Amino acid sequence: MKAVVIILSCLLVVLTACSKKEETKLTAFSSEAFAYDLGDSSEVDATTQVKGFQQKEENNTYLATLSYDIDLVTPKGDTVKSLISKIVDRRQREKISDTELNAQFDLDSTYAKGNYKVVFRIKDVLSGNITTAAADFKLGD
Repeated sequence: MKAVVIILSCLLVVLTACSKKEETKLTAFSSEAFAYDLGDSSEVDATTQVKGFQQKEENNTYLATLSYDIDLVTPKGDTVKSLISKIVDRRQREKISDTELNAQFDLDSTYAKGNYKVVFRIKDVLSGNITTAAADFKLGD
């Protein structure tokens, strides 16, 4: 009887440990931004990688939906909120491990030369989780 209780207890522990889903955390990484002088303006290219988003499976296809805003922090420390806003759907036949988010935008000659920062504010639409990522770039010279 004692052996049966021990075996059942061990079996319960194993089943409980195996059935728990590992909670993933929405994470952004490898963020980069670059500015290219176009004469009267500059083009900024910004990217970041994201992982840990929730996915749903439909008809042998995995779907993830992410929304993001890009804020611009000027050399004076002012923030231009939601300079870019996007929603992206990623679909593929295999589970998606990570995905790249990117944006391109122009800054006209009213933006002063100096060190800027782009801030990605990212939301996993399916789970509601939020994360941020930032990248610095230099405008001019």
